[in-house]
Amino acid sequence: MDATQPYPSDISRPLVALMKGVVFKDNDPALWHLLEEGQIAVRDYVRVMGLDLMLDTAEGYAWLATREPEEGEAPLPRLKGRRQLSYPVSLIIALLRKKMAEQDAAGEDPRLILSVEEITDMVRVFLPASGNEAKMMDRINTHLNKIADLGFIRRLKGEKDKIEVIRILKAFVDAQWLSELDDRLKQYQDHLTDGSDSDSSDSGDTGSAVGSDPGPAGDRDIDADIDSNPTGDRGGD
Repeated sequence: MDATQPYPSDISRPLVALMKGVVFKDNDPALWHLLEEGQIAVRDYVRVMGLDLMLDTAEGYAWLATREPEEGEAPLPRLKGRRQLSYPVSLIIALLRKKMAEQDAAGEDPRLILSVEEITDMVRVFLPASGNEAKMMDRINTHLNKIADLGFIRRLKGEKDKIEVIRILKAFVDAQWLSELDDRLKQYQDHLTDGSDSDSSDSGDTGSAVGSDPGPAGDRDIDADIDSNPTGDRGGD
Protein backbone atom coordinates (compact mmCIF):
# COMPACT_ATOMS: atom_id res chain seq x y z
CA MET A 1 0.00 0.00 0.00
CA ASP A 2 1.29 3.50 -0.88
CA ALA A 3 2.55 5.28 2.24
CA THR A 4 0.67 8.41 1.14
CA GLN A 5 -2.57 6.43 0.88
CA PRO A 6 -3.32 4.90 4.32
CA TYR A 7 -6.57 3.30 3.16
CA PRO A 8 -7.31 1.27 0.01
CA SER A 9 -8.97 3.35 -2.70
CA ASP A 10 -11.74 0.81 -3.27
CA ILE A 11 -13.39 1.67 0.06
CA SER A 12 -14.30 5.15 -1.22
CA ARG A 13 -17.61 4.07 -2.78
CA PRO A 14 -18.91 2.16 0.25
CA LEU A 15 -17.76 4.95 2.56
CA VAL A 16 -19.68 7.59 0.60
CA ALA A 17 -22.74 5.34 0.49
CA LEU A 18 -22.58 4.76 4.24
CA MET A 19 -22.34 8.50 4.89
CA LYS A 20 -25.63 8.91 3.01
CA GLY A 21 -27.50 6.20 4.90
CA VAL A 22 -27.95 2.45 5.04
CA VAL A 23 -26.29 0.27 2.41
CA PHE A 24 -28.45 -2.67 1.28
CA LYS A 25 -26.90 -5.71 -0.41
CA ASP A 26 -29.87 -6.21 -2.73
CA ASN A 27 -29.69 -2.62 -4.00
CA ASP A 28 -26.08 -2.83 -5.20
CA PRO A 29 -24.34 -6.25 -4.93
CA ALA A 30 -21.08 -4.85 -6.36
CA LEU A 31 -20.97 -2.10 -3.75
CA TRP A 32 -21.80 -4.62 -1.04
CA HIS A 33 -18.89 -6.81 -2.17
CA LEU A 34 -16.50 -3.85 -1.85
CA LEU A 35 -17.83 -3.15 1.63
CA GLU A 36 -17.44 -6.75 2.80
CA GLU A 37 -13.94 -7.02 1.34
CA GLY A 38 -12.83 -3.70 2.81
CA GLN A 39 -14.74 -3.73 6.09
CA ILE A 40 -11.63 -3.70 8.28
CA ALA A 41 -10.31 -0.59 6.54
CA VAL A 42 -13.78 0.99 6.67
CA ARG A 43 -14.02 0.32 10.42
CA ASP A 44 -10.60 1.88 11.01
CA TYR A 45 -11.46 4.91 8.89
CA VAL A 46 -14.81 5.74 10.48
CA ARG A 47 -13.54 5.12 14.01
CA VAL A 48 -11.41 8.24 13.65
CA MET A 49 -14.70 10.15 13.26
CA GLY A 50 -16.21 8.51 16.34
CA LEU A 51 -18.32 6.06 14.33
CA ASP A 52 -18.76 2.29 14.21
CA LEU A 53 -19.60 0.19 11.17
CA MET A 54 -22.71 -1.90 11.86
CA LEU A 55 -22.63 -4.73 9.31
CA ASP A 56 -25.22 -7.51 9.18
CA THR A 57 -24.09 -9.96 6.52
CA ALA A 58 -26.99 -12.36 7.12
CA GLU A 59 -29.69 -9.74 6.51
CA GLY A 60 -27.65 -7.77 3.99
CA TYR A 61 -27.50 -4.22 5.34
CA ALA A 62 -24.94 -1.92 6.95
CA TRP A 63 -24.89 1.57 8.46
CA LEU A 64 -22.77 3.89 10.57
CA ALA A 65 -23.60 4.48 14.22
CA THR A 66 -22.09 6.83 16.78
CA ARG A 67 -19.44 4.95 18.73
CA GLU A 68 -20.19 4.37 22.40
CA PRO A 69 -17.77 6.43 24.54
CA GLU A 70 -15.13 4.52 26.43
CA GLU A 71 -14.84 4.80 30.20
CA GLY A 72 -13.95 8.36 31.17
CA GLU A 73 -14.52 9.62 27.63
CA ALA A 74 -16.95 12.45 26.94
CA PRO A 75 -19.99 11.50 24.80
CA LEU A 76 -19.35 11.99 21.11
CA PRO A 77 -21.49 14.22 18.85
CA ARG A 78 -24.22 12.24 17.13
CA LEU A 79 -24.07 11.59 13.40
CA LYS A 80 -27.75 12.53 12.99
CA GLY A 81 -30.29 14.57 14.89
CA ARG A 82 -32.77 12.88 17.19
CA ARG A 83 -36.51 12.59 16.70
CA GLN A 84 -39.04 11.47 19.26
CA LEU A 85 -41.77 9.23 17.90
CA SER A 86 -45.44 9.78 18.61
CA TYR A 87 -47.46 7.08 20.32
CA PRO A 88 -49.26 5.66 17.24
CA VAL A 89 -46.09 5.62 15.12
CA SER A 90 -44.20 3.86 17.91
CA LEU A 91 -47.07 1.40 18.33
CA ILE A 92 -47.22 0.49 14.64
CA ILE A 93 -43.44 -0.05 14.52
CA ALA A 94 -43.68 -2.38 17.52
CA LEU A 95 -46.53 -4.40 16.03
CA LEU A 96 -44.82 -4.69 12.65
CA ARG A 97 -41.69 -5.99 14.36
CA LYS A 98 -43.75 -8.55 16.25
CA LYS A 99 -45.42 -9.65 13.02
CA MET A 100 -42.01 -10.05 11.37
CA ALA A 101 -40.81 -12.25 14.25
CA GLU A 102 -43.90 -14.44 13.98
CA GLN A 103 -43.38 -14.85 10.24
CA ASP A 104 -39.70 -15.70 10.70
CA ALA A 105 -40.56 -18.27 13.40
CA ALA A 106 -43.03 -19.92 11.02
CA GLY A 107 -40.33 -20.19 8.34
CA GLU A 108 -42.41 -18.24 5.88
CA ASP A 109 -41.36 -15.81 3.12
CA PRO A 110 -38.77 -13.40 4.59
CA ARG A 111 -40.56 -10.52 2.83
CA LEU A 112 -43.31 -9.21 5.07
CA ILE A 113 -46.01 -7.53 2.97
CA LEU A 114 -49.24 -6.30 4.55
CA SER A 115 -52.19 -4.28 3.34
CA VAL A 116 -53.07 -0.99 5.00
CA GLU A 117 -56.32 -2.62 6.08
CA GLU A 118 -54.44 -5.46 7.80
CA ILE A 119 -52.24 -2.97 9.63
CA THR A 120 -55.29 -0.95 10.65
CA ASP A 121 -56.85 -4.09 12.14
CA MET A 122 -53.63 -4.75 14.08
CA VAL A 123 -53.53 -1.34 15.75
CA ARG A 124 -57.18 -0.33 16.13
CA VAL A 125 -57.54 -1.97 19.57
CA PHE A 126 -54.76 0.25 20.88
CA LEU A 127 -56.14 3.53 19.47
CA PRO A 128 -59.12 5.65 20.53
CA ALA A 129 -62.36 4.26 19.14
CA SER A 130 -63.52 5.87 15.92
CA GLY A 131 -66.91 5.49 14.27
CA ASN A 132 -65.48 6.82 11.02
CA GLU A 133 -63.60 4.02 9.26
CA ALA A 134 -62.38 6.28 6.44
CA LYS A 135 -60.93 8.72 8.95
CA MET A 136 -59.20 5.87 10.79
CA MET A 137 -57.63 4.63 7.54
CA ASP A 138 -56.46 8.16 6.71
CA ARG A 139 -54.78 8.42 10.10
CA ILE A 140 -53.09 5.05 9.73
CA ASN A 141 -51.83 6.07 6.28
CA THR A 142 -50.41 9.28 7.79
CA HIS A 143 -48.56 7.27 10.44
CA LEU A 144 -47.31 4.80 7.83
CA ASN A 145 -45.94 7.68 5.75
CA LYS A 146 -43.88 8.77 8.75
CA ILE A 147 -42.56 5.23 9.21
CA ALA A 148 -41.71 5.12 5.50
CA ASP A 149 -39.78 8.38 5.94
CA LEU A 150 -37.75 6.62 8.64
CA GLY A 151 -36.90 3.87 6.15
CA PHE A 152 -38.59 0.95 7.92
CA ILE A 153 -41.34 0.31 5.37
CA ARG A 154 -42.08 1.11 1.74
CA ARG A 155 -45.21 1.13 -0.39
CA LEU A 156 -45.18 -1.26 -3.32
CA LYS A 157 -45.29 0.34 -6.73
CA GLY A 158 -48.64 -0.16 -8.39
CA GLU A 159 -50.13 -1.35 -5.08
CA LYS A 160 -50.10 1.69 -2.83
CA ASP A 161 -52.33 -0.06 -0.29
CA LYS A 162 -49.61 -2.74 0.19
CA ILE A 163 -46.72 -2.16 2.60
CA GLU A 164 -43.42 -4.05 2.71
CA VAL A 165 -41.62 -4.04 6.05
CA ILE A 166 -37.87 -3.54 5.51
CA ARG A 167 -35.85 -6.10 7.42
CA ILE A 168 -33.54 -3.51 8.97
CA LEU A 169 -36.39 -3.08 11.46
CA LYS A 170 -34.91 -6.18 13.14
CA ALA A 171 -31.84 -4.15 14.06
CA PHE A 172 -33.88 -1.21 15.30
CA VAL A 173 -36.17 -3.31 17.49
CA ASP A 174 -33.95 -6.10 18.80
CA ALA A 175 -34.83 -9.51 20.23
CA GLN A 176 -34.59 -8.40 23.87
CA TRP A 177 -36.95 -5.49 23.28
CA LEU A 178 -39.30 -7.80 21.41
CA SER A 179 -39.35 -10.33 24.26
CA GLU A 180 -40.79 -7.60 26.50
CA LEU A 181 -43.32 -6.48 23.90
CA ASP A 182 -46.40 -7.87 25.66
CA ASP A 183 -45.61 -5.72 28.70
CA ARG A 184 -45.03 -2.74 26.43
CA LEU A 185 -48.34 -3.27 24.66
CA LYS A 186 -49.99 -3.32 28.08
CA GLN A 187 -48.40 0.09 28.65
CA TYR A 188 -49.91 1.24 25.37
CA GLN A 189 -53.35 0.04 26.48
CA ASP A 190 -52.94 1.76 29.84
CA HIS A 191 -51.94 4.89 27.94
CA LEU A 192 -55.21 4.66 26.01
CA THR A 193 -57.23 3.97 29.15
CA ASP A 194 -55.74 7.08 30.74
CA GLY A 195 -57.53 9.06 28.04
CA SER A 196 -54.50 10.38 26.19
CA ASP A 197 -55.66 11.05 22.63
CA SER A 198 -52.25 10.47 21.09
CA ASP A 199 -53.75 9.38 17.79
CA SER A 200 -54.57 12.98 17.02
CA SER A 201 -50.99 14.15 17.43
CA ASP A 202 -47.73 13.35 15.65
CA SER A 203 -45.73 16.24 16.99
CA GLY A 204 -43.47 13.92 18.98
CA ASP A 205 -44.49 15.43 22.31
CA THR A 206 -46.10 12.25 23.61
CA GLY A 207 -42.76 10.69 24.47
CA SER A 208 -43.54 7.32 22.92
CA ALA A 209 -40.85 5.58 20.95
CA VAL A 210 -39.32 2.17 20.54
CA GLY A 211 -35.61 2.58 19.98
CA SER A 212 -32.44 4.54 19.46
CA ASP A 213 -29.80 4.16 16.76
CA PRO A 214 -30.64 1.31 14.37
CA GLY A 215 -28.47 -1.33 15.99
CA PRO A 216 -28.40 -3.90 18.79
CA ALA A 217 -29.06 -2.30 22.16
CA GLY A 218 -30.89 -4.12 24.89
CA ASP A 219 -31.51 -1.10 27.12
CA ARG A 220 -34.03 0.66 24.88
CA ASP A 221 -37.37 1.52 26.36
CA ILE A 222 -40.66 2.95 25.30
CA ASP A 223 -39.62 6.55 25.91
CA ALA A 224 -36.36 6.51 23.93
CA ASP A 225 -35.68 8.77 20.98
CA ILE A 226 -34.43 7.68 17.57
CA ASP A 227 -32.08 9.21 15.06
CA SER A 228 -33.84 11.37 12.50
CA ASN A 229 -34.23 9.23 9.36
CA PRO A 230 -31.73 6.64 10.66
CA THR A 231 -31.90 4.48 7.55
CA GLY A 232 -31.52 7.17 4.92
CA ASP A 233 -33.60 7.56 1.78
CA ARG A 234 -34.89 4.33 0.26
CA GLY A 235 -37.15 4.18 -2.74
CA GLY A 236 -39.65 1.53 -3.77
CA ASP A 237 -39.05 -1.39 -6.10
